[in-house]
Amino acid sequence: MSSIQNIPVNTIDGKPSSLKDFAGNVLLVVNVASKCGLTPQYEALEKIYEEKKDKGFAVLGFPANNFGAQEPGSNEEIAEFCSLTYSVKFPMFAKISVVGDDQHPLYKELTKAAPRAAGDPDAFRERLKGFGMTPNQDPDVLWNFEKFLVGKNGDVVARFAPTVTPDDPAVVAAIEAELAK
Repeated sequence: MSSIQNIPVNTIDGKPSSLKDFAGNVLLVVNVASKCGLTPQYEALEKIYEEKKDKGFAVLGFPANNFGAQEPGSNEEIAEFCSLTYSVKFPMFAKISVVGDDQHPLYKELTKAAPRAAGDPDAFRERLKGFGMTPNQDPDVLWNFEKFLVGKNGDVVARFAPTVTPDDPAVVAAIEAELAK
């Protein structure tokens, strides 16, 4: 079993958990935010979860307020937003920090295992600079909605930039390849 599966996390309603609860499944771990330009990705995340959950797949949402203070709410407010706005049924977890001195151990391990995102993170970095921001450099998470694909054995097998949508052919192909193993 992979070490990331043993890292303690809490569900959005405060129950102790870990990725071990999903052992044997293919996982798409995503840092999410409610007030981001990329927030509509919740819709595609829920759709791919619904389509593939019976095949051993789950999306795991980790709210984070690290980027532009775009996830200011409490866990209760986030859960309500996700449910009411996007009918999210995939597992959501308590708000964590995905970068910086208080980076959650799960994200330390994810970024160590996959230090660079597929897609075009450099173009997104340039967009952020255009807004007067100083974007994170690899291996740090760049922004909200960065995606880590975790195989059935708990190994990180892919990482996708925030602008690569959950229904992008590259993401779908990677999920399908892991499900077929």
